[in-house]
Amino acid sequence: MNTLAASGNPVDHLRLHTILRIDAAGLRLDITEAVLFMWAGCAVLVGVFLVASRHSGPATRGLRTVLEAMLLFIREDIVKRNMGSRGVRYFPLIATLFFFILVSNWVGLVPLPFSYSATSNISVTAALAMFVFVLVQVEGLRLRGVRGYLRGFVPEGVPTMLLPLMVPIEIISALARPFSLAIRLFANMLAGHLLILVFLGMSATGLWFLKAVPLVGAVLMSLFEIFVGLVQAYIFSMLTAIYLSEVVGEA
Repeated sequence: MNTLAASGNPVDHLRLHTILRIDAAGLRLDITEAVLFMWAGCAVLVGVFLVASRHSGPATRGLRTVLEAMLLFIREDIVKRNMGSRGVRYFPLIATLFFFILVSNWVGLVPLPFSYSATSNISVTAALAMFVFVLVQVEGLRLRGVRGYLRGFVPEGVPTMLLPLMVPIEIISALARPFSLAIRLFANMLAGHLLILVFLGMSATGLWFLKAVPLVGAVLMSLFEIFVGLVQAYIFSMLTAIYLSEVVGEA
């Protein structure tokens, strides 16, 4: 759960600010909240999996069991169901995407004044979506060759006279995928965080006997955002597996 920005405008909390600026060799690197909390999410993931990899203690066994169940679900219900056994080699990639997005979604719900969800920034989700898009194209060229890759834009069974119409539609459909991936994740996370901030703003500025009502709304919305963060990580991973299946299955 994020706290309200000092200015009183909920949107101000979602604007990126430069925390650290690095100038070297004519290049400028700005470390913003999005970058910082992506690093934090990676650190959390590494720490959780390192702890779960140990066998001592009932708490460690419990965490290990949860993570193993999640990994098994990703392998069987996301990877194998969409790509078959040939897609197992993509399991580490899809599992990494799932957990990275999940933690990035959840870390912004930590009740600290400086909490920030990296996935509520379009630059982060666009980078993830473009990575998936480029990966699918590269794998399509590698597995099917140039001719087979280009043939993928020609729908089967379509009359020749309709090809000038259908081929551009297929190309536009492929190019639209990274936009849908990026905007879906960004919009869902941004909307949820905005609602939480609005509730907190109403609680901070409302009459004393009404402060509890929006505060309860903020808590309930935060709990709902935990579920939304899980669903969005699942959808992004599932769509990645589906897009890859189109080139893996036909190779």
